Amino acid sequence: MRVEADVVIVGGGLAGLAAARRLHRAGVPWRLLEADGRLGGRVATDAVDGYLLDRGFQVLNTAYPRLGTLLDTDRLDLRYFTSGVLVRKGDDLLRLVNPLREPTGGPRTALAGVGSLLDRLRFAALAAGCATLPTSRLLAAPETSAEAALRRAGLSDAIIEELLRPFLSGVLIDRELATSSRVLAMVLRSFARGRIGLPAEGMAALPRTIADPLPADLIELNCPVDEVAPGRVRTRAGEIHCRAVVVAVDPPGAAALLPTLATVRMHSYTTYYHSAPEPPLTEPILLLDGDRREIVANTVVVSNAAPTYAPAGRHLVATSVVGPAPTEPAVRAELTRLYGRSTADWSHLTTAPVPNALPAAPPPQGQLRKPVALAEGLFVAGDHRDSPSIQGALASGWRTAGAVLAELRAG
Repeated sequence: MRVEADVVIVGGGLAGLAAARRLHRAGVPWRLLEADGRLGGRVATDAVDGYLLDRGFQVLNTAYPRLGTLLDTDRLDLRYFTSGVLVRKGDDLLRLVNPLREPTGGPRTALAGVGSLLDRLRFAALAAGCATLPTSRLLAAPETSAEAALRRAGLSDAIIEELLRPFLSGVLIDRELATSSRVLAMVLRSFARGRIGLPAEGMAALPRTIADPLPADLIELNCPVDEVAPGRVRTRAGEIHCRAVVVAVDPPGAAALLPTLATVRMHSYTTYYHSAPEPPLTEPILLLDGDRREIVANTVVVSNAAPTYAPAGRHLVATSVVGPAPTEPAVRAELTRLYGRSTADWSHLTTAPVPNALPAAPPPQGQLRKPVALAEGLFVAGDHRDSPSIQGALASGWRTAGAVLAELRAG
């Protein structure tokens, strides 16, 4: 049998690209096969009439450890959001910020009417612990659900329902907060330590920049894979023989190619994009619903942070809903209430459903790192093998490539 490449990577999302980068750096011959006509997987941007519309509202956190290994973030020309949130409670908009990023906002945050002062102090202590303690200690803490961890920290129903559930449901795509407390700890760590922003050219700039150093002739787009087996990959164009196969597609696709994998439940959400002639807020800050309506998870004037996302004279508003998608008029009515002004002159640009946004990560998740080496030269990568996040996808791809290198050297 002729070996055409040492490693075949199936899937050109973040995990597959991270794996390719490490293999390429090590000088190991590889090929990457992507079923779609573009790279990036779940990270994509559509340019429509002067707007940049990401496939679901996403952000990039500068605290993700694996980013620095793969790219210089300056190349992304990141445009940043305020490190904090606004919370709508009745007639009030309450502003809470990270005092490490905005020290002058600390007193106002301490006095904001979301939960009690004790709640806010306890949450600040929880976030500070996640930011400063070694990761090993965070992952050694007793594991429970995210909601149970918040209650274990002494937080009341008020601050959980008015602030933390709406905020975290948008991050974890999990309104029930059934996600592992260890994933929660990593999320709080990244938000406390980093800044969140968007590449000026849209989130698709992230996979594009990661892929830039890779030879284009080793990447084949529009190449669906029908079957993988030890030593071979079958496409509609024929078989490719290799020493190792890395399956780096989304969890449903991975389970179809690797039937021994356990089924992973996926969380979904929907983003509604609107164009406004005037911004309903002037600050680049996430707005949450503290009135417990549980329709909108969050909404933000994207173009306040990244003006490149909208044409001159217009403003882009992204609104995310977790779970079943309401009608656009129902969302618009909620936006009128949340922003406290009419949305009658807004235009609905598109509704972007993301049916397989993130893998569910209920406890137990252990150390978050699941096995990537299966058997006989078969490997699996993706955020379902690490934390459900961009960081998890990148870290998994890098870790999987390390496992492949170790096996090839041993063989």
